[in-house]
Amino acid sequence: MTELFVSALISFFVLIDPPGSAPIFAGLTDGASPQQRRAMVIRAVLIAGAVLIGFGLVGRPLLQALGISMDAFRIAGGVMLFAIAIEMVYDRRTERREERAEAARADPKVEDISVFPMAIPMIAGPGSIASIMLAMSRAPSLAAQALVLLALALILALTLVALLTAGPVMRALGDKVEAAVTRLLGVILAALAAQFIIDGIRGAFSL
Repeated sequence: MTELFVSALISFFVLIDPPGSAPIFAGLTDGASPQQRRAMVIRAVLIAGAVLIGFGLVGRPLLQALGISMDAFRIAGGVMLFAIAIEMVYDRRTERREERAEAARADPKVEDISVFPMAIPMIAGPGSIASIMLAMSRAPSLAAQALVLLALALILALTLVALLTAGPVMRALGDKVEAAVTRLLGVILAALAAQFIIDGIRGAFSL
């Protein structure tokens, strides 16, 4: 069972990627107050955790009942991530940042990204969903399944810490460095999205 726990822990860390998600979150929440960011972080992690646990427990039977394959999830997730990546690379969020800043002064409500794209598909994406479904299917007992869920909980806790500290870290780097990092991460995110789509197409057509 130790091997299963370590395997699940490593898989979740690589696929959820807490350090990689943090600067993306910081770039998407410019104009939000620290309290609003904190609320979005908590919601994103809780929603993603609920989605992943739900898929881990009943995902495969549900998908089979609906006639939906994991390859379809990979393609859909890739398309959604690619749309976000385009905005990051071409900095189409500048005008929206200014509007969010004005809205934050007049109204405590700003654009909430906790559900999309942070919870889904950044944290609970096709890769992490497939990973927990596979890990739970390999667990031979309830105790083993509990270890898989513990591994998920540890990575989600690390994600929570990474997202909460993302804003101060990015602000310390300065606007120019932040802009360069955001564009670079946009390119990486676009490549990741393309890989999701390629993997989904390969799996769907057995290429």
